[in-house]
Amino acid sequence: MRSSGVLMHLSSLASPYGIGTMGKAARDFVDFLQQAGQTYWQLLPICPTGYGDSPYQSFSTFAGNPYLIDLDLLAEDGLLERSEYENIDWEAQPDTVNYSALYRLRYPVLRLAAERVLDRPQDDYLRFCRENTDWLADYAMFMTLKEVYGGAAWQQWPEPLRYRDPLALQEARLRYCDKVAFWQVTQYLFYRQWNDLRVYADSRGIRFIGDLPIYVSLDSADVWSHPELFQLDRKGFPTEVAGCPPDGFSADGQLWGNPLFNWERMAGDGYAWWVKRIAFWCEKYSRLRIDHFRGFDSYFAIPFGDENARRGVWRKGPGMELFRAVERAVGRRDIIAEDLGYLTDSVRQLLAESGFPGMKVLEFGFDRREPDHEVYLPHNYPRGCVAYVGTHDNDTVQGWMASADPVDVAHAREYLGLSSEEGYHWGMMRALWASVADLAVVQAQDLLGLGSESRMNTPGSMGGNWCWRALPGSFNAQLAWRMRRQMELYGRLPQNG
Repeated sequence: MRSSGVLMHLSSLASPYGIGTMGKAARDFVDFLQQAGQTYWQLLPICPTGYGDSPYQSFSTFAGNPYLIDLDLLAEDGLLERSEYENIDWEAQPDTVNYSALYRLRYPVLRLAAERVLDRPQDDYLRFCRENTDWLADYAMFMTLKEVYGGAAWQQWPEPLRYRDPLALQEARLRYCDKVAFWQVTQYLFYRQWNDLRVYADSRGIRFIGDLPIYVSLDSADVWSHPELFQLDRKGFPTEVAGCPPDGFSADGQLWGNPLFNWERMAGDGYAWWVKRIAFWCEKYSRLRIDHFRGFDSYFAIPFGDENARRGVWRKGPGMELFRAVERAVGRRDIIAEDLGYLTDSVRQLLAESGFPGMKVLEFGFDRREPDHEVYLPHNYPRGCVAYVGTHDNDTVQGWMASADPVDVAHAREYLGLSSEEGYHWGMMRALWASVADLAVVQAQDLLGLGSESRMNTPGSMGGNWCWRALPGSFNAQLAWRMRRQMELYGRLPQNG
């Protein structure tokens, strides 16, 4: 069935108090999507942001981001007084998230709510803790110890805690029981609000597409609690780290720095950690996009401590063995494979065997630096793919038109019949909606015709990423009806729409 969706992270909503959250602004955006004839809302990872404020560098692959908890909803639940947060200066412009201010100011407010939950713990809170104990206990302990040791990475903690000595952990749980409880409560509040938002979206016919990074952060509860699943030395440091090789976009490649998986060890227990991870997030979303899918075929390993990716080498990944294990354990799941970049025959074979739809990015079709860039042009799309104008790692249409190679821009203008009268962004989105792709997803920034200043992420750069926010009133009825007409023209309205 042909369908369409919009890519925008929760943090980019025009919620009050410094960052987009799961409250009224999220419900208003669901209503907008319904009016606009959309089926999907695609998000970035909703895990806690870590290094560089990136949702792809999280302290936990299972936890939710406490910043996304809506304060007004907490007040409606009797867990906050409005005077406790309404007059705080969140030190941010309306179109920008200030993460350093959130780090200083948000947690004291959330602690007030947590204290009220813990004063009279309800059955649903206790049930949440029991049902999620396999990851929640480690996450709460990890965040507590990071707080106690001034934010230091776990490799810098005292050895008994670094190596998870049972007596040391038991003593820490008793000594810091209030802190541990706070981190548990934040997850309870997050997932209570998430579940309510999903019920609301489902009632409006809007489905969530989530995003699962292939790798986890070195400084995370995941690596600290299961070091045996990663390629680490005896002190807890990686032997090699993840990244991408040099290419036409970067002579140094990309050095991500994430620890690599110990695939041999994971195979020994039937990839139990991966089964749990995929099953967990497939329960939270209707569809799940898995980032860097080619890394399951072969992954790029860079010596730990190198300043760039030039000395990296390719190593063999688990391939279909992993996804067969997942399907045996939890059944067939609705997964989108992020198969962008240089693809070998073995990667194409893995994608074909998996049966997962791959991705096409329209901007890549006009970028001559991109290997096999022609496959990203609409006349070459297979029906089963998921097509994007650009993703969170790409410039907006207006930004791309202003900054790309003039020869590439001229090709796009001619191929797509772009005109300034219609708007270059509308011309590109129209081409995507008209394509044979089963699902077409556009960035919110392109719907609004914004330039490079609204770009969500520039890979390989530090600062200024992940902080764009839409201004209040951006997603209005006029825009919704213009989109809806396009859905009617190109057969992408929901069946009940």
